[in-house]
Amino acid sequence: MWLAAAAPSLSRRLLFLGPPPPPLLLLLLSRSSRRRRRLHSLGLAAMPEKRPFERLPADVSPINYSLCLKPDLLDFTFEGKLEAAAQVRQATNQIVMNCADIDIITASYAPEGDEEIHATGFNYQNEDEKVTLSFPSTLQTGTGTLKIDFVGELNDKMKGFYRSKYTTPSGEVRYAAVTQFEATDARRAFPCWDEPAIKATFDISLVVPKDRVALSNMNVIDRKPYPDDENVVEVKFARTPVMSTYLVAFVVGEYDFVETRSKDGVCVRVYTPVGKAEQGKFALEVAAKTLPFYKDYFNVPYPLPKIDLIAIADFAAGAMENWGLVTYRETALLIDPKNSCSSSRQWVALVVGHELAHQWFGNLVTMEWWTHLWLNEGFASWIEYLCVDHCFPEYDIWTQFVSADYTRAQELDALDNSHPIEVSVGHPAEVDEIFDAISYSKGASVIRMLHDYIGDKDFKKGMNMYLTKFQQKNAATEDLWESLENASGKPIAAVMNTWTKQMGFPLIYVEAEQVEDDRLLRLSQRKFCASGPYVGEDCPQWMVPITISTSEDPNHAKLKILMDKPEMNVVLKNVRSDQWVKLNLGTVGFYRTQYSSAMLESLLPGIRDLSLPPVDRLGLQNDLFSLARAGIISTVEVLKVMEAFVNEPNYTVWSDLSCNLGILSTLLSHTDFYEEIQEFVKDVFSPIGERLGWDPKPGEGHLDALLRGLVLGKLGKAGHKATLEEARRRFKDHVEGKQILSADLRSPVYLTVLKHGDGTTLDIMLKLHKQADMQEEKNRIERVLGATLSPELIQKVLTFALSEEVRPQDTVSVIGGVAGGSKHGRKAAWKFIKDNWEELYNRYQGGFLISRLIKLSVEGFAVDKMAGEVKAFFESHPAPSAERTIQQCCENILLNAAWLKRDAESIHQYLLQRKSSPPTA
Repeated sequence: MWLAAAAPSLSRRLLFLGPPPPPLLLLLLSRSSRRRRRLHSLGLAAMPEKRPFERLPADVSPINYSLCLKPDLLDFTFEGKLEAAAQVRQATNQIVMNCADIDIITASYAPEGDEEIHATGFNYQNEDEKVTLSFPSTLQTGTGTLKIDFVGELNDKMKGFYRSKYTTPSGEVRYAAVTQFEATDARRAFPCWDEPAIKATFDISLVVPKDRVALSNMNVIDRKPYPDDENVVEVKFARTPVMSTYLVAFVVGEYDFVETRSKDGVCVRVYTPVGKAEQGKFALEVAAKTLPFYKDYFNVPYPLPKIDLIAIADFAAGAMENWGLVTYRETALLIDPKNSCSSSRQWVALVVGHELAHQWFGNLVTMEWWTHLWLNEGFASWIEYLCVDHCFPEYDIWTQFVSADYTRAQELDALDNSHPIEVSVGHPAEVDEIFDAISYSKGASVIRMLHDYIGDKDFKKGMNMYLTKFQQKNAATEDLWESLENASGKPIAAVMNTWTKQMGFPLIYVEAEQVEDDRLLRLSQRKFCASGPYVGEDCPQWMVPITISTSEDPNHAKLKILMDKPEMNVVLKNVRSDQWVKLNLGTVGFYRTQYSSAMLESLLPGIRDLSLPPVDRLGLQNDLFSLARAGIISTVEVLKVMEAFVNEPNYTVWSDLSCNLGILSTLLSHTDFYEEIQEFVKDVFSPIGERLGWDPKPGEGHLDALLRGLVLGKLGKAGHKATLEEARRRFKDHVEGKQILSADLRSPVYLTVLKHGDGTTLDIMLKLHKQADMQEEKNRIERVLGATLSPELIQKVLTFALSEEVRPQDTVSVIGGVAGGSKHGRKAAWKFIKDNWEELYNRYQGGFLISRLIKLSVEGFAVDKMAGEVKAFFESHPAPSAERTIQQCCENILLNAAWLKRDAESIHQYLLQRKSSPPTA
């Protein structure tokens, strides 16, 4: 499953650097422990309590589900008939299954060759989402058939078997019936053994209106009139392979499609809203290239005869990897050749790559329990980049990985309220919590590090061994390590257990000494904490694959070592005193580096003259920013380094820099010198803005388009006069139809005119939203509405967020945009959430969207008392699936407050000094 792209995080990074002198270190340590005491006094440092939970008993298990469902698209109900071939492994007089929001009408069990036994009682355990069927006599060991007739509701919660609203080309509102079962919602569509390790085959039939498209995991094998109604047909699908319940899917609605065959002969279709088949062509092309790539990489063929990719109107996640029928948000699948921007194409390519990887890694071989979710998601989040790099080398996608995934994971993992990659989960509410940046982005980052440590050849060999051994079965993390260890001969389990079983990551401190013609490096590791140096008694240790490069050959490692102890000395042979030395080539190792002052000084010219590779420039800046955030160095030092990026040409480096300046701007919105940091932003971004201009030049490509949008948006938001004037001119021409804005310029122009506009501007934007036929354009507008500054208009945007005009899954990004738009917006969004909590919670409970809503709305606060207020509100308004997120948000608020107290004055003085004596280029 791909979690949908959020608005840019309000706290996008945390990092570290050079050794303070002992007195300062003692001060930092005492500060750090004071912060921790504050966390404990607020009750924020403890993890959520585990709820009592038991997995299903093993005495009865399914072999095959024969399932027939008849959805009513007008009354929003469905009828179901289940005939499950089951195995009684231990004599019992009851069968326990998962069941939620379903009413069972009748149930019986017929032992093979014997008479049917009718259940005499259905005991629903609603809290645990289980039902116990009681029988008047003992069910003996052996096989038999369990029959259940039941009814359910096509809900509006975007989980289970639910309804999705769409508008026909003629303007009529209709509903499709669609599914989203991961993690634990198949039980809302039919009673089942809803655990990933309880696999079975499925024979699915759907009884649907004859003018509707009906799809499921497998190909259609029969379509016949339904006896009772000439307007209805029964559609039967081929039997699936052995699979988990969370991967079952069915869709009933109105769709067009485009199709092709992959070079391996698999039928690939992309289903789109009616009249938009052309918008499926890009995803179709990506899917048709991707299937053979994975087949070759894993050396295992795709096991089904077809794969469908379908755009669903109301969809909580970004996409879901149901075997053979992958469901997507419209914006994650549809590309309009004229009206889609470059970042949308890239997103679609990544999401398609992610979900198709799951067809092997997750679907063919499935995690044994949700504790190993990271295996599915971390792996898919890594290999999607490998796939996109293969299909679109011009995207420079691995550099983007560092900014999009690696640093995002480190930001979260530096908190006291993080969690290990492998986390013990039981109750469904706990499962929802681990669909986060640790499972996805840290998982992907440590797999990237592992791949680099093993080498591609042995990695592929190990993957093939793993998939071949466990196909159609379940596996745990240890099983993957064993296969990779056998393939590579390296101590994979010993190394990786330090990364998956304990939370956090190390800070590697390094200092150097020239010894004749050699360079002696002294390395030490400590856990990196967002609140400052680690102060615990027993510091965790990691086995860290470390690469070291020098200015002689910046793109290749001079030395690779495995740091398996707290301290190490390393000698680099034949390194002259005028050469720089850098750790973590390519920013692949999942650690932060803290250089001695002298080492750092020697690296900084490599930023200005671009002799450091782009991903290393990015990593260096990012480390420095996190060090400042954690109180290890002054933020002013980082601002000075940021000014060295004046010649920077790389999109991703600018993107990361922009993100960190955004975090700083949010922090300083709590001060009376917010305008001064905007001046700094304008100074940093003006030269690249002038070089790029507004219009594409001959020979430019994908990354130039992304960079232009980023830079113009940054300058426009900061109030850069020339950018603002040009944005207003182009917006006016766009609205009047004189000159339509290119898709890549729309977001920055919309953002700029709204931020510096009035009620009329907002009204025009809302009108554009209403007229937009494409969901991408609607989302583009929704995400920038929060930039408006007037309290009255902010309220109007918040009201709009909950209106019928905004799809339920997109409300979150509208409210989040308001919270991230301004200081007043943040307060207004938090009040709006409190005032409308019942409606919002009812809409998103038990899914990751409630966590995202909370995170986007409160994490930008920087006053201690707000952490207490947030904590108190959620104590009286519990959100079980967001408990950990709430604790992380409160921790971040306290960290922001500490950062502001510590550095605000020195930042202010520096910005004033720059004003009085501007730096020379």
